[in-house]
Amino acid sequence: MSPFSQKAFIITFLFLSTITVAQTREISGSILASESVEGIHVINRTSYRYSTTDTNGVFKIQAKLSDTLYFSSVQYIPKIIIVSSKMIKNNSIKVQLEDSVTALNEVTVGNILTGDLNSDINNSNSERPLNFYDLGIPGYTGLRKTQIENRLDEADAGRFIYWGIPTPQFNLWKILNRFTGRTKRLIRDVKTEKTRTILTHIKEVVGPELFKYYDLPENLKSEFYYSCTDDENFHIRCTNRSDVEILQFLEEKLIEFKINISSEN
Repeated sequence: MSPFSQKAFIITFLFLSTITVAQTREISGSILASESVEGIHVINRTSYRYSTTDTNGVFKIQAKLSDTLYFSSVQYIPKIIIVSSKMIKNNSIKVQLEDSVTALNEVTVGNILTGDLNSDINNSNSERPLNFYDLGIPGYTGLRKTQIENRLDEADAGRFIYWGIPTPQFNLWKILNRFTGRTKRLIRDVKTEKTRTILTHIKEVVGPELFKYYDLPENLKSEFYYSCTDDENFHIRCTNRSDVEILQFLEEKLIEFKINISSEN
């Protein structure tokens, strides 16, 4: 068998295996806990599907092999499980949840003004608005991922092998994406998107501040900005950095840029 035929055989095998093993299907499950099991949130973090338990703690959710399921409720500790081949075969998932013990903060009776704004606000009679923690649903307070970042997470989620008894389970979806180069393309696309976002911020916010103190012909500014992105330290120096730190980086690059322009002329 020629190298090309071998490669084609491997791709075909992985593709057919993925269709067979990683096909999404509806899986039934039940929650075991010490108290009420109704209204517990079940989220498939891989495919972004959602379900809740009934009065008996029973739920149904669309999932496939190696998907990540997240269980959340205000009275229980959140739990994460990975869908195994046994769960797929038996079409059944049983999840044991542990009670969540919440320690109460020390309570001060009466309004005591200390002069510290944060302390006085906390001791006031004003009520804060409800949030997702109060309602017992999962929430996220950080920066939301872009569509491309979500695609990368979906393509490269989990480990390559989940060791189990009697046999280990291979994450064929992740292997296939790595083998075909899809993961590599998505990583490149994520980096390109981040570069574009940072560059937009530089052009609109930091760059105008730079050119209040340094001269550069208008027709060379775009070239200068893109030369900054070619620097191997661009993302290190500009990602999640303050405007002051980015400005310092731009000043260094502007000196280099002017030297290069002078030498070309």
